[in-house]
Amino acid sequence: MRAVGHRVVHGGTLYRESVVIDEQVVTALAGLSSLAPLHNPPAIAAIRRARELLPNVPHVAVFDTAFFAKLPPRSHVYPLPYEWHTDWGVRRFGFHGISHAYCAERARELLSGARDLRVVVCHLGQGCSASAVLGGRARATTMGFTPMEGLMMASRSGSVDPGILIHALRRGVGVEDLDVALNRRSGLLGVSGVSSDYREVEASAKGGNERARLALDMYADRVRETVGALATALGGIDALVFTAGVGENSASLRAAVCERLEFLGLRLDRTMNEVAEPDCDVAAAESQGRILVIRTRENLMIAREARRVAASSIVA
Repeated sequence: MRAVGHRVVHGGTLYRESVVIDEQVVTALAGLSSLAPLHNPPAIAAIRRARELLPNVPHVAVFDTAFFAKLPPRSHVYPLPYEWHTDWGVRRFGFHGISHAYCAERARELLSGARDLRVVVCHLGQGCSASAVLGGRARATTMGFTPMEGLMMASRSGSVDPGILIHALRRGVGVEDLDVALNRRSGLLGVSGVSSDYREVEASAKGGNERARLALDMYADRVRETVGALATALGGIDALVFTAGVGENSASLRAAVCERLEFLGLRLDRTMNEVAEPDCDVAAAESQGRILVIRTRENLMIAREARRVAASSIVA
């Protein structure tokens, strides 16, 4: 075995690219756990155990934030007191970067290596995020300082009016309870009251559950509106990508999102969409932009990075 690659969700401002793991790195990652409480702690536990079991090979941390590390200031600085950015490191980090990077690359392959491709990637699973990618480089993304911002998700709220959170605090909701509510009791689960699993919410909606139907409508609306915003950031769109569990497997979600995107030159072939198996193009023949369903391969990207970084460390 040449190396072990580990997906790590949050690298903060410390890690802008993949790195060989040592004790200093593990300690630093533990310090970032408050920024990704659902993700970093289990990743750290897995790293520690893997290093115990495989002590004689390099272990490499591959960060979900790395693909977005070079977002321009206009895309990563928040409209908050600027000292929060300079003193506390508050910025848009972005997540699911391993998936977004792979899907942007795969979209280019599927479209015969087109250069300067304007791609909007929608990673829709338990966590949901979208990105604008130009020529393989990220220009904007929906997740921010933490993985809670942006699209409505399975059990996470996505973006909400921050005044609501202040209101909840003033009503006596504690900080920890607020954290749990936003991360574990919101999104599809919170609105539907049924489940955080898209399939179960969809089945309940088909059975007449109005709250489940509301949750699905809200979910699709958020994605559609975001596609429009990100296409604007790119000055147009050449390809829209659906990926991850919901994006790859829910034909009804893809149809709902594409329903009013004709103004962007995106037209769905409904028949192809119903039988789609990744990797494929489900756009109608006359569509100006392509609509791609791509199976994300984060494992492949992590393996490539682990091999590259491990080899570089041996040479150094």
